[in-house]
Amino acid sequence: MATPDWQVSEAPVSATFVCSTRWRVALCARRREEPDPLVEKEGQNILLQIQGKYAYFRPTIQVELEHEDPKTTREIFIRSWRLEDKMLGVLAKCLPTLTSLQAIRLWKVGLTDLSLLSLISILPTCPNLKLLSLEGNPLPERSFHKLIGEESTLAHVSLRNNDIDDEAVALIGQALSSLRTANKTLVSINLSYNHITDAGAASLANGLRLNRSLLSLSLSHNRIGDDGALKLAEILAPFALTHTEVVERRRLLLEKEYHDRCRMPQRQSDVKSDRPSSHLSSTTLEKLQPVKAGKVAGGAKKKEAAKKEEKGPGSGGAAPQAGGTAQAKKEEVKQAKKAIPAPEQKAARGKGAKSGNKDKRSQVLEVEAMEPMEMVNPLLEQAEHRDGKVFLPGNRVLIYLNLIRNQITECGLKAFLTTVEQQALKGPSPGKGPAGLLRLSLGKNNFPSESRTFARIQELMTPRDPLPRTTKIAEEDQVSSI
Repeated sequence: MATPDWQVSEAPVSATFVCSTRWRVALCARRREEPDPLVEKEGQNILLQIQGKYAYFRPTIQVELEHEDPKTTREIFIRSWRLEDKMLGVLAKCLPTLTSLQAIRLWKVGLTDLSLLSLISILPTCPNLKLLSLEGNPLPERSFHKLIGEESTLAHVSLRNNDIDDEAVALIGQALSSLRTANKTLVSINLSYNHITDAGAASLANGLRLNRSLLSLSLSHNRIGDDGALKLAEILAPFALTHTEVVERRRLLLEKEYHDRCRMPQRQSDVKSDRPSSHLSSTTLEKLQPVKAGKVAGGAKKKEAAKKEEKGPGSGGAAPQAGGTAQAKKEEVKQAKKAIPAPEQKAARGKGAKSGNKDKRSQVLEVEAMEPMEMVNPLLEQAEHRDGKVFLPGNRVLIYLNLIRNQITECGLKAFLTTVEQQALKGPSPGKGPAGLLRLSLGKNNFPSESRTFARIQELMTPRDPLPRTTKIAEEDQVSSI
């Protein structure tokens, strides 16, 4: 049968022929192109950068030591190393021996809700531990609030990039403060790079109503809009108490008045017993009478001896008589000292009042040293009654609020401007009471860069900011680039 014109017959091509042909083409290409040293060096640099980048993600454990002794470990950084039950058991035995340990950082270690509870049980065994960073460890049951309970001793907590939503933040806000309980040790918390919206910001604002320990709150790179900004700005200015809070305030005031009345009789008895050292008892006066008589007799003998010395050494028995008088005086003083107890001797010498003052001063210093540790309930702060409502001065303890890269518009800026102006007008004198916000970061939100409201906020906050402007800009750029 003849082959049609449109059908072409193809002979089979061997694989050896194809490979040899490709090898010849590649050899010719190599001969034509000479290697460029600059290109090779650039390729090596790129390779090193890639290796260094991926080396950061390798499971590692880094330790910072104060001295060469391993027991002086100050910080532990565990990165990309899954913390299982065996690993937590090892930490439970090792961490209590590290008395200098101050910080633990766990980055993407695969924490679960159960392993977090095990970690929380280990923390009280580390007396100097103040910083805990758990970043890149999302928890399905949202158990992060257990880190900052009322009994927590942590001062700094970082929970960045943990997929924290509004439900988890609601639990964190309740842990910060409620009507009867409040965290009194947490100084800063970082909740950046999460999924917090206006509802979560409102929960945090409720937690800050009665919290007077938190100084720094970072909420950058979230989804907070104007409603959340209004809630946060509201608690930083004078705000009205709710009905439940007013009832609790009355209960606390009655309880305080009752305790003050119970202490009044005790204070009166303390005042009566705290008599001056000059008001001595009759027994002390009786014991002091021989001493006074001895002093009077000794004074008379001194005068007689002085008169005999003025007459001159005519009589040879003058000097021996004076020596005998001095010896008799010493014996009388010794006997008087033995008869009077040690405390009464100090009182007789006139030093009793000074020692009493010193004791009182030491007691006052001890009370003054203990007073800062006792945190007063915010509901007992000086309130203002206006329009049938009770207004508290607001949270003036928070000094740093970071809201970079959220969804705040001009409306939210106006709320913060009002708060900043009120804090500037009603600010306390230097060194007396909390000063209010010192730093407010609102950059890169949904408002124009030439916003007058934002410029006015920066104008008011610049004199209050303790950090220089260059440091502030560099820090904000670093936060936004992470």
